[in-house]
Amino acid sequence: MRHKVYTREHILKAAYELIEKNGFTNFTARNVAAQMGVSTQPIYLEFANMEDLKQTLIKEIFDDVSKKVFSVEHTGDKLIDISINYVNFAQKNPRLFMAMYLDEKGGGRAMYDHSYVFFKETILQEEEYKDLTEAYIEALFHGTWITITGLAALMLAKVVVPTRQQTIAIIENSVNAILESNYEDNNLSNGSK
Repeated sequence: MRHKVYTREHILKAAYELIEKNGFTNFTARNVAAQMGVSTQPIYLEFANMEDLKQTLIKEIFDDVSKKVFSVEHTGDKLIDISINYVNFAQKNPRLFMAMYLDEKGGGRAMYDHSYVFFKETILQEEEYKDLTEAYIEALFHGTWITITGLAALMLAKVVVPTRQQTIAIIENSVNAILESNYEDNNLSNGSK
């Protein structure tokens, strides 16, 4: 009699489906196994523990989203495009967005870290941003991240419902304010005005 083999990909798919429906609140080996209709044994044969499965899943989701979602061009400015795509992702995948970016038990910190690396690599390809210092890039990322996460969360809650142009204007204003603020801070700290 042949036994069905559950590969790493099967387990990751079931884990993805589980968090897409319920977030990370009930992310247990039992629940992932139940999603697959098997015992927990295949999970522990493929992954060292649930944290290993979780971190692998977060990385796979981020890689998939960065290729299929964050890379879509809208304005020609990669920084603005990443921001628009992040807000769009939240609107189209609210449960997954909340699980991956807002859930304290979920991907929050890991997604933040992956996003920073992607953000930095992407904007350094732009002529306008290629000479920014590490401190500038960090400030730009943090400020933009706060703006777009807040905007996405408020839009999900239907507290604000901006048009596409208003969304772009909010993002552009935020980016410009961050760039100007850091420019002034750098000039003041260098003794120039």
